[in-house]
Amino acid sequence: MALSIGIVGLPNVGKSTLFNALNGGGAEAANYPFCTIDPNVGLVKVPDDRMDALAKIVNPQAMQHAVVEFVDIAGLVAGAASGEGLGNKFLANIRECSAIAHVVRCFDDENVTHVANAIDPLSDIEVIDTELMLKDMENMQKAVERTVKNTKSGNKDALALLEVQERVLKGLEDGVTVRRQKLSTDDLEKIKDYCLLTGKPVLYIANVDDGSLPDGNAYVEKVRAFALEEGAEVAVVSAQIEAELTEMDEESKTEFLSDLGLEEPGLNTVIRTAYSLLNLITYFTAGVKEVRAWTIHVGDTAPKAAAVIHNDFEKGFIRAETIAYEDFVSLGGEAKSKEAGKMRLEGKEYIVQDGDVLHFRFNV
Repeated sequence: MALSIGIVGLPNVGKSTLFNALNGGGAEAANYPFCTIDPNVGLVKVPDDRMDALAKIVNPQAMQHAVVEFVDIAGLVAGAASGEGLGNKFLANIRECSAIAHVVRCFDDENVTHVANAIDPLSDIEVIDTELMLKDMENMQKAVERTVKNTKSGNKDALALLEVQERVLKGLEDGVTVRRQKLSTDDLEKIKDYCLLTGKPVLYIANVDDGSLPDGNAYVEKVRAFALEEGAEVAVVSAQIEAELTEMDEESKTEFLSDLGLEEPGLNTVIRTAYSLLNLITYFTAGVKEVRAWTIHVGDTAPKAAAVIHNDFEKGFIRAETIAYEDFVSLGGEAKSKEAGKMRLEGKEYIVQDGDVLHFRFNV
């Protein structure tokens, strides 16, 4: 299951520098708008110390972390919804992503131009949100027109859908993003197929200078207050520092982070937050051939978790031999966990927990 996060923001806020740091390089970063012409895509492993702990016990031939897919999308500008800048093409790229990482410039630097010639993170956020809302309005207007035709026969489902569509459209026209409209689960289910841009989960990445690490600055506080209103997360990073860290060996990296008052790279927080943004968790399989992290949704049953490995595992599901991560590590592996009575046989109704070490029994 690839979690796709679209990195968006105004030109020259540090998107491509951030992407390079995440991906170990690859996206052109330059001091002029639209240096990212095609979306750069990179798969980034999710940092998880539990993998190392499992590997010490199992001593596998290979390890495979869970991954997040980051898509570096070109800088949007005012008027993008009507084709300004690189316009509609990049709005389409955002639509294909599961969530949005919105990079916001929270640093002063006269050597790095700003498209508005002023540092104002809330204004920057407003520009992006406005363009995304305009595109959502266009899509919802078309959806309403189609649904109205279906209501002429008195179709109750169509009437119920139309009510939600018109309410969402009115909110957008009033300048309220979909994620701020406090829609019910049922409402969201009705409009999910439209992939509305302002309805996607969002993580704000406040890009700061190294002197503002680790806690941020006055610009960041404005972003935090804004994010709090919509239940969004904020990660504080210095894209430039993160890029420098990718060039260092582990010893130099540790020393450099310590000097900055950091325990780990800021990108680790970005990746983990992005991973949890869509309510995803990890379970593990641990054997001599491989220790592997598998990505599932919170609330997934054992058969659904098994399907992530192979559909046949779900079709022929018998049971899941289950050991909690803490038990597996503290007792020293599968055999000792089983001896201690810590291996459980779970059936089709079992809700897999984060960190479970699983072995599936199936028959097709």
